[in-house]
Amino acid sequence: MKRALVCWLLLLSLVTPLLAEDVKTLELGDKAPDFRLPGVDGKTYSLKDFEKSKYLVILFTCVHCPTAQLYDDRFKKLVTEYGSKNFAFMAISPNDPKSVRFDELGYTDLSDSFPEMKIRAKYKEFNYPFLYDGETEETSRKYGPVATPHVFVFDEKRELRYVGRIDDSERENLVKTHDLKDALEALSQGREIAVKKTKTFGCSVKWAGKEDAVKTYMDKLAAEPVKVEMIDGDGLKKLYANDSGKLRLINVWATWCGSCVTEFPELVTINRMFRHRAFEFVSVSANHPDEQKEVMAFLKRQQSSGKNYLFGNDDTYKLLDDLDKKSTGALPLNILVSAKGEVLYRQEGEVDALALKRAIVKALGEDRFKN
Repeated sequence: MKRALVCWLLLLSLVTPLLAEDVKTLELGDKAPDFRLPGVDGKTYSLKDFEKSKYLVILFTCVHCPTAQLYDDRFKKLVTEYGSKNFAFMAISPNDPKSVRFDELGYTDLSDSFPEMKIRAKYKEFNYPFLYDGETEETSRKYGPVATPHVFVFDEKRELRYVGRIDDSERENLVKTHDLKDALEALSQGREIAVKKTKTFGCSVKWAGKEDAVKTYMDKLAAEPVKVEMIDGDGLKKLYANDSGKLRLINVWATWCGSCVTEFPELVTINRMFRHRAFEFVSVSANHPDEQKEVMAFLKRQQSSGKNYLFGNDDTYKLLDDLDKKSTGALPLNILVSAKGEVLYRQEGEVDALALKRAIVKALGEDRFKN
């Protein structure tokens, strides 16, 4: 009986944290739960670090969500406008990065790890503390955000006065109701907030416990077939011209090229991130045709299930010239070609993965909702 009880309690401890329905959003009038969380600026924050301000605005947001990204600049503007009016602002990322799949990263250059949060905050010049709760999600579970972004506004007693969205449309040109700004303005003037609670809209919070689902997804990717085909000069010219209707990333590599081998896993990751959109990754091996077996073995180890080609004859210089007349012959070579045949990114030598992902996101429509 005792053993059965121990097993039951162990099972309960494993299952309970995974249930999103266990997470309840704070109600109006509730006190702000305290926390102790690391910020991207190297500091550790708790409620007392904001006690000099009468009001506290906490935004639950993340890096990877396209909706959250669209609100970055709007939140910065509110910080600038109300930061001098006795309001303190901060943001918390509630997401467990281990629960995010590659196919959920098709609209971003970064995921939700703490190092990636630091990169995004610096790149976007956030003017507020950005805190990481992805390790335990303990703080997030106390506040109860349901999506990113989700905002909570507390008064001088740190009682919840407003909870919900920032405004009523992720498309800024369609916004009709500035809910958060209206709430801040009412508080700053000592008035009652007209609308104190709204629904929010965005990516669901990535609660811990999805590691098994992510593993299943990764196992499925690993099982995808890998093949390599021969390609001649005319085929390379067509690759470069790109009439596929998709954004195309062409990577020229070789098994004997150390930099090529080092960067290839990142290119496979990029393919997995964006292939569900109008994007394709094409690898072209500069090995000789009689090295096909070696090339195929490498591609299988890398789980490169995209389009893979091998130079069809031994005239390496001609084939490189057929593909890209600007090529000096230095490998690796990465070329990002638009659906109209325009070169958007080109790099000889090891790729800058972050710069490449940003170029891909931009080309696929990063600014799709902006005026």
